[in-house]
Amino acid sequence: MATLRINGQTHEVDADPQTPLLYVLRDDLQLNGAKYGCGLGQCGSCTVLVDGEAVFSCVTPILVLEDSEIVTLEGLGTIDDPGPVQAAFIEEQAAQCGYCIPGMIMRAQALLQKNSAPSDDEIRTALSPNLCRCGTHMRILAAVRRASETMQANEAGAG
Repeated sequence: MATLRINGQTHEVDADPQTPLLYVLRDDLQLNGAKYGCGLGQCGSCTVLVDGEAVFSCVTPILVLEDSEIVTLEGLGTIDDPGPVQAAFIEEQAAQCGYCIPGMIMRAQALLQKNSAPSDDEIRTALSPNLCRCGTHMRILAAVRRASETMQANEAGAG
């Protein structure tokens, strides 16, 4: 039995400790935001945040996560109230097929939590582990810029 803290909630999971987090998220907890892409940690469709760091959930065994805070796409917002990064991707129409987008959003979230005003080069570098074959790269870049502006404006308004 493993205890995982996901999106602010504690979950008891009956799974082999070597089970990749992605399978627990999708099969046991019905959190389907993270996608199965390659299963090898090469495409980024399965990206989630673990203690604020973007990780490939398809190659991360649950045994190393017991004391960690895990955030999935579902933990950033809802359909009715999307988080700033999610909203920016929607507003910029950054998805074509949409398969890479959950991972891109999670990697962008990790970047913006550390660097609220990244340069285009910093955004490209942060997103480079994630693959997109549709060609919406410029819209993805615009979405991260928009999310950055929104988050900075929210911080200024709160301060």
